Amino acid sequence: MKTGTRLEAPDGGWGILVCIGMAMPFVSGLAALPSFGLVFGDFLKSIGAETSAIGFITSAFFFSFSFAGLFSGSLFNRFGLRNIGIFGGFLYFGGSVLQIFVTSTIGLIFAFSLIQGVGFGLIVPTSYTTFNNYFVKKRIMWMSFSQSLIGLGSMFYPVLMQKFLEWYGFRGCLMVLAAINSHAILGMLLMQPVEWHMREVPCTDEEMQHLDRTEPQPEKITETRKPSIKVNQDKNHLSVSTSSIGPRKLSVHMMEKLSSRCSSIASLGNWSGPMVVSDASPEMLNIIGSRRASTVVSGKSHSSISKNEKPRSKWQIVVDFLDLTLLKKPIYVNIVLGISFALYSDIAFFTLQPLYMFELGFNRPDTASIIAIGAAADLGSRIFLAFLAVFIQVPSRYIYLAGSFFTVLSRFVFLHVFDFKGMAIITAVMGFLRTWIHVPLPLIFAEYLPKERFATGYGLFMFMQGNVMFAIGPFVGYLRDMTKDYILTFHCLNFFMGLCAFPWIIEIIYLKFRRRGKIQANCS
Repeated sequence: MKTGTRLEAPDGGWGILVCIGMAMPFVSGLAALPSFGLVFGDFLKSIGAETSAIGFITSAFFFSFSFAGLFSGSLFNRFGLRNIGIFGGFLYFGGSVLQIFVTSTIGLIFAFSLIQGVGFGLIVPTSYTTFNNYFVKKRIMWMSFSQSLIGLGSMFYPVLMQKFLEWYGFRGCLMVLAAINSHAILGMLLMQPVEWHMREVPCTDEEMQHLDRTEPQPEKITETRKPSIKVNQDKNHLSVSTSSIGPRKLSVHMMEKLSSRCSSIASLGNWSGPMVVSDASPEMLNIIGSRRASTVVSGKSHSSISKNEKPRSKWQIVVDFLDLTLLKKPIYVNIVLGISFALYSDIAFFTLQPLYMFELGFNRPDTASIIAIGAAADLGSRIFLAFLAVFIQVPSRYIYLAGSFFTVLSRFVFLHVFDFKGMAIITAVMGFLRTWIHVPLPLIFAEYLPKERFATGYGLFMFMQGNVMFAIGPFVGYLRDMTKDYILTFHCLNFFMGLCAFPWIIEIIYLKFRRRGKIQANCS
């Protein structure tokens, strides 16, 4: 009987440590911004730069974060994924150490906004790209697990910062915070290449049948008893050794079919038809396509560059370096803009909610209790999503779409609730839905983009998201300051959340009818 083996992502094993390593810097990185005023508020007040400085410093952090993400993909290709992540970890830790000695706003902008912002901007795509390489069938479950750790740490982060300020003072608290942030380096050290931990599994009968249909012209019989998949010297073919036949040459066209079936990464639909997300060994990736391969892997062999070919222009070099050709894909642009609007709406809404509740007459203990209820619901939703993913496989973009759509509806209810019980219930609902906006985010890009373009695609998203937030952030702030009306501001934020949900729904309907029209045209 013919047998063969193939390599697939571990979907566990060392990947669990990757999840933990991702959570380490994310806890301090994501929780630092909401607690920034808590830690540095008195210091900034002492130098006469309280409120305005906080807004500028956090905005500068997002700018550095998004700018570093833009170049992350190209840096990965040149220096390696793990190396850039470790470098980002050192930058993030170094920025924390420099904060201990700051005496002015400029020093804080340099240490926190620039150094830590760039470091965190390199850590995020490193973590998500490594996670994407390790997990295939159980992505949502393990992402929810990692996000649950992040949510749990974020809940206790402000409490710990308050205690550290009481016990050790401002400088002492920053020293402890630097020690905590040093775990970002450890987290990035855990981002080992997936090739070190690939699993060897037997090929199924269906996969072997695909091999049988190829040209049976063995050059010589191999004596290797252990079945394996090896690469022939001819880059357009793959040698597959089995226990009863010699190596057979597999054409690239058949390699595409095999990779889509034999791969452990499911060929998830990208809303415009099936796509091949290659998850093969590094040798297979070299065969199937280069980093600039299109969404569906081309079956053409790599031809040599013509001597008469004109040199690329400077603009073309920039386009290739940053992979800006992704902006020609309407679906990718729709994904990026939708998520960017939704994230800004979410962050701004929960930032203004306590101020709105104070205006309604809620005292600080009641407001803190309601916010804590929302955070607990968020954590519970992350755990729920992890267990749900074990039994039901739902595309991440559907989850995100449902979260944004129902968030729009729940916010309309929120604006008509004024008592403690009702406010606690609707805040819990919004906290539960908030998970559906944050957890599936990187998985949407992992499902849409080929693995070799994920890093550049996600980095480009980070850059565009930062620019969207810079563009609409001042507008919403100006609207609130001029009108003094929270209701109008919340309606504006709800409109931005709707810019995620409704264009995506229109895209689904349009593509559905277009596919139906093509099917009818082919049948007629």
